[in-house]
Amino acid sequence: MPAFGFVTVHRQPLAAGVAHEADWLAGSAALGLASAHLWTAPTGIVVPRRYTTAPGWAQAAADGHHGEVQVRASGGGLVPQGPGVWNLSLAWPAPGAVPTGTDAIYRDLCAALAAALARLGIAASPQTVAGSFCDGRYNLAVDGRKLVGTAQAWRRVGGVPMVLAHAVIVVGADPTELTARANAFEAALATGTRYRADALTSVALATRQRDIEARTLTVLAEQFARVVPPRVFASTENPHGAA
Repeated sequence: MPAFGFVTVHRQPLAAGVAHEADWLAGSAALGLASAHLWTAPTGIVVPRRYTTAPGWAQAAADGHHGEVQVRASGGGLVPQGPGVWNLSLAWPAPGAVPTGTDAIYRDLCAALAAALARLGIAASPQTVAGSFCDGRYNLAVDGRKLVGTAQAWRRVGGVPMVLAHAVIVVGADPTELTARANAFEAALATGTRYRADALTSVALATRQRDIEARTLTVLAEQFARVVPPRVFASTENPHGAA
C-alpha cells in the first residue's frame, strides 16, 4: 500500500457512504494522490451487486425496517452498518489497469490493522470465520471470532486506474444485534443464508472496555497516517482527504 499523509475522520455518520467512497476515489484520481477515511454510516445494510438479483430485493431494499440499503462494487457478502461500526476506506492510483498484487494488498492491510489493534491489547489474525457475515480469508479474528472484514476493488476513475481497499471494524456495536439485522435482511430476500452471533466480536468486547471508540480511532489514524503526529480532520474540514 502507499503512504497516506493523513487520515480524514468523519465525526458524523455519512448517509450514502458508498457514494462518498466514489467521490473520494474521484478526488484521489484527479490529484494523483492517496487518501484515507474513517467513517460510520446510519443504521442499514450494504450488499454486493449480486444481491440485487434476488427475487425479494425490491421489497427488502425499500422496506424501512432495514434502514439505509446500499449496493457496493466490491464482492463479498452482506454487511450491517450503524453506530459502533467503523469503516476504513483507502484509495490510491493503481500501478496499472490490470489488478496485480491483490493478495499482497490484503496482507498489508491486515498487518496494519492488526498492528493498530495490538496497541489496544488485541491479538488479531487473518482467518475465515464460519457463520460470520461477509466471511473471507482476510477477516481479522480474535479467539476465532470475526472483528474486522476487508474488501478490495479496482476500477478506472476519469481514465485513471484506482484501487479501493476497505475495512469494516466492529468497535462498539453489539454483535448479537448486528447479526440479527443481517439475518433479517437475508430472510427478507429468502436466501436461506443465516449467521451466528457467536461468530462475531467487537473491540469493546475484546478489550472489555465500553468507552473504547475514541482510542480505537486514534490508533487507527496513527497507524495509517505518515505525518507524525498524524493530522486527523473532521469531515467538514477536508472533504477529499487526499494525502
